[in-house]
Amino acid sequence: MNLVIDVGNSFVKLAIFNKNKLQHKETIRLNAFVDVISSIASTQPEIKKVLVSSVARLSAEQKEALKKRFKLFEINHKTKVPFKNCYKTPKTLGVDRMVLVSASVHKFPKSNVLIIDAGTCVTFDFVTANKEYLGGAISPGIRMRYQSLNHFTVNLPLLDTQMPDNIIGNSTKSSMHSGVVNGLVHEIEGVISEYKQKYSDLTVILTGGDANFLSKQLKSSIFANSNFLLEGLNYILQFNSN
Repeated sequence: MNLVIDVGNSFVKLAIFNKNKLQHKETIRLNAFVDVISSIASTQPEIKKVLVSSVARLSAEQKEALKKRFKLFEINHKTKVPFKNCYKTPKTLGVDRMVLVSASVHKFPKSNVLIIDAGTCVTFDFVTANKEYLGGAISPGIRMRYQSLNHFTVNLPLLDTQMPDNIIGNSTKSSMHSGVVNGLVHEIEGVISEYKQKYSDLTVILTGGDANFLSKQLKSSIFANSNFLLEGLNYILQFNSN
């Protein structure tokens, strides 16, 4: 049994895997970390190994809570991965992107894969059928777009994310929803279209916090999987344990 942990700025996602099968997942606040880890250790004694995506975001107390109870692994640019990293600045490649590419190589071997992670930012990552990671793109996510409209203008309000009723907004609020949501949907569709022109056998994966929301609007054939990052963390832990 493996425990994988994705540490964010305020929240932490935890998942327990039995080999490749997801047994349990939960999202907690960062300040509840020590109590939850103690509970998992006492109720799941069969868990021996833990992989953490961003150890730097944990306090000394939180790190000690893990090290005291489990064999701890962490990911950095030196971690062994199942692909060739052709990124020009490999040391600056985000851990999340490394994990998602690893998951795609494991799940779709011998395929050209475009991974779209729709979270705070929207990242596009491409790996070839020969397991060569070439790079991709980084773009503002949905919330960041709403926030920027509010922050950098005088009169535009900060809105909650909402599906627009029409491409034509007939009020300030509906115009903002149309611009943010339809703009991002068309951006994603456009990126997918460009990749498909070059790689006709392209597999597209959509993941991240806004994956389910966006997948309903996309016309392209995609695999929507909100657990893809957690699956990738588990695979990297297995890959580095062999």
